[in-house]
Amino acid sequence: MNKVSAKDAERIGVVATDALRLMGLQSVLKQYKIVCLTLSDAMDEANLSLVLIDSSCTGHLFELLASFRHLRPKLKLIVIGSETDHEYIQRVIGSGAKGYFSLSAKGSEIQMAIDVVRDGSIWAPRKVLARLLESQPGTSNQPITPPNFTARELQVLTLLRDGQPNREIALTLGIDEGTVKAHIGRLLRKVGVTNRTALTVHPSTQIE
Repeated sequence: MNKVSAKDAERIGVVATDALRLMGLQSVLKQYKIVCLTLSDAMDEANLSLVLIDSSCTGHLFELLASFRHLRPKLKLIVIGSETDHEYIQRVIGSGAKGYFSLSAKGSEIQMAIDVVRDGSIWAPRKVLARLLESQPGTSNQPITPPNFTARELQVLTLLRDGQPNREIALTLGIDEGTVKAHIGRLLRKVGVTNRTALTVHPSTQIE
């Protein structure tokens, strides 16, 4: 596989004041071009796939997320923090972040979080995802009718629930990413939800 040149690498912004943390992220995310930003720069910097925000950089995290949601609604944000409380993480996601991982996260978890968010889903503990789904209008007390999944759809669904991004699902099943996306599209229609996050926590997809 050809290596991506630094010039052509996807750009990810990082807002972090801790030098060691920044070096650690740069080491883990070698395939990306890491752009070190201040909070004000992050609002203006163009051509970023997403931005990682160390919550310790600001005492007003939720106000900051609200500003991003208002001024740059299409920019994907992942928050890094020391909090592990599910209610706090749910509030972070509810405020506009697309992902949250702790300061103790392993490199593989950080990479997976970025891949999942880039694929259009949300990275957070499963209990947080379930609470977010339950809080959406019209999702409570819905009758559960298990859809008729094919064997391949069940394989894709299992890997989705494990937090695997499209690329890893494709490699695991020996198919291309376009086929993975097609399977996910069919799964969404069968379950009657509009996004991957809702799909993975929907009661009808909780495969034992």
